[in-house]
Amino acid sequence: MLAGLALLWVVEASMGREVRLVAVVLCAVLCAATALRRRAPEKMLLVVTAVGLLQLVADVEINPADFAMLVVIYTCAANGARWASWLGLVGGLCAPTLAALRWPPPEAQTQWQSVVSVAFMTIPFALAWVLGDSIRTRRAYYAQLEERAARLEREREAQAKVAVAGERARIARELHDVVAHNVSVMVVQADGAAYVLDAAPEQAKQALETISGTGRQALAEMRRLLGVLRTGEGSEGGEYVPQPGVEQLTDLIEQVRGAGLPVDFKVAGEPRPLDSGVELTAYRIVQEALTNTRKHGGEHVGATVRLSYADTELDLLIEDDGRGAGRELYEAGGADGLGHGLIGMRERVGMVGGRLDAGPRSGGGFRVSAVLPLKPSR
Repeated sequence: MLAGLALLWVVEASMGREVRLVAVVLCAVLCAATALRRRAPEKMLLVVTAVGLLQLVADVEINPADFAMLVVIYTCAANGARWASWLGLVGGLCAPTLAALRWPPPEAQTQWQSVVSVAFMTIPFALAWVLGDSIRTRRAYYAQLEERAARLEREREAQAKVAVAGERARIARELHDVVAHNVSVMVVQADGAAYVLDAAPEQAKQALETISGTGRQALAEMRRLLGVLRTGEGSEGGEYVPQPGVEQLTDLIEQVRGAGLPVDFKVAGEPRPLDSGVELTAYRIVQEALTNTRKHGGEHVGATVRLSYADTELDLLIEDDGRGAGRELYEAGGADGLGHGLIGMRERVGMVGGRLDAGPRSGGGFRVSAVLPLKPSR
């Protein structure tokens, strides 16, 4: 600011004392407006406009301090209100013409030269406004992109919640069938025990043991069912049938092979009776993994299914050598386009107290690994 005042004092040393004092004051005001333009661009634009008009009235010719007008016009175009931006553009375009009318060029200069001179003086004001307005447009575009990304993220989270709720409801219906089947078995065994109680006590005792074991299993399933069953869901009629389990995996593998997908299926360890929920979870995981392999594995893909019985856990490993599913299928439980397979897997495994790991396989393809407890979680 002090440098600008000193420069103005030297440049306009030929002016009269009063005009020079006015010029110094106007220069100081322009310097202050430049310093404060970011805090209040609209007010500073009005200030420099008033300074420009005072220059015309006080006969203070164009000087280096007038460069502040370019800076303020740019700031208003980039950050100020819309009316201030347009006012700055109009003022900047009119300023060179008004200056030429107030201080006519030398007589040696032709009219055409005067027009060219005014045009060249107008170009910097126009460029300052265009640059500031382009900055405003780019900021608005980036803000729109950020808002759209945030909206899409909210929609994605909402869809994921809906998918989880749908999977919970579907699992609840399946567990409902399992519990209903166990209760039906208990009723049949109780009727049989009552019928042979006097004639064959041993058979009645065996039936009561079956009722006891089935009842405990039904209670365990009911505990899981209460955690996921939707409230207010109407019951559907129809005959209750057992849900598929580990024993039906062979039929499932043969069905997949018949559809054109080579599957290598092996069982390790000693098979043993499993909780109905664990059996259903194991079956659905293998079914969903092989379905995803057929949908996303590509041509000439093969799969392997390993079922391993440990002391307290059942290990499932399903792998394929295809091109693998899209990244969105295994990041944050993404959707597979038609259903929500991996979300369902995680929900099923979580209900029985197991662990699930799904993702790309080293060397290509996809891998699903699940560890399920052999005893129902309490």
